[in-house]
Amino acid sequence: MKFNKPTILFLILGSFFITNALVAEFIGVKIFSFENSIGFKKFDWNILGFEHLSLELTCGVLLWPVVIIMTDIINEYYGKKGIKILSYIAAAMISFAFLAVFTAMHTSPAEWWVSSGSEKNISNMQNAYTAIFGQGLWIIIGSLFAFLVGQIIDVIVFHWLKKKSGEKNLWLRSTGSTLVSQLIDSFIVLFIAFYIGNNWTLEQVLAICTVNYIYKFSVAVLLTPFLYLIHYAIDNYLGKDLAAKMLKHAAGEE
Repeated sequence: MKFNKPTILFLILGSFFITNALVAEFIGVKIFSFENSIGFKKFDWNILGFEHLSLELTCGVLLWPVVIIMTDIINEYYGKKGIKILSYIAAAMISFAFLAVFTAMHTSPAEWWVSSGSEKNISNMQNAYTAIFGQGLWIIIGSLFAFLVGQIIDVIVFHWLKKKSGEKNLWLRSTGSTLVSQLIDSFIVLFIAFYIGNNWTLEQVLAICTVNYIYKFSVAVLLTPFLYLIHYAIDNYLGKDLAAKMLKHAAGEE
């Protein structure tokens, strides 16, 4: 079976998109200090009455830039249908992965394995396994729902900005769609997981959402040069004529 260049490119971009979306869900169980990781002093913000807030984020945001770039590039060359299909597949794969992990967590562990981590100061491997891979139902629901809603909004805003601003303003439609979609994404996941599922106040949800959004806003701006670099590499791979044809088709001009 012979694949043409657009098909190969779609498979590569789609694979990166789905893999990063899936892995982000699992590494997201760890909360890290962004400031400490890069050697900066903590910001110590006061937002909506909540003091000493800083950039303490889920590790899932480490892969978020890759998802952003893949979303915008797929949007650019394959249009709304391309990114929607991949988003639905990613959500289905995340659901399947959580089901597989849930099943693994509830199998009966071998007795020798439970105590096999003693040399690493892990007294009970089953408890450690469950603590790392286990996540609350509301977090799973919140993250999946937020992911799908965020992707759909990103697609709509991306193409709306493209029609309004023209073909050349890639930075505007990419950054603009990301800033809108991730604001809604950040709020939805916190609202479902912690306001509905964990009795947080709405003020607390909004305060943490603001901290997360500051990080995402900053990353979206910093990603702009990489987006142009990947766009340039893809145009060279496809050839100018084929790339132009795909861009027009994705924008609904053909």
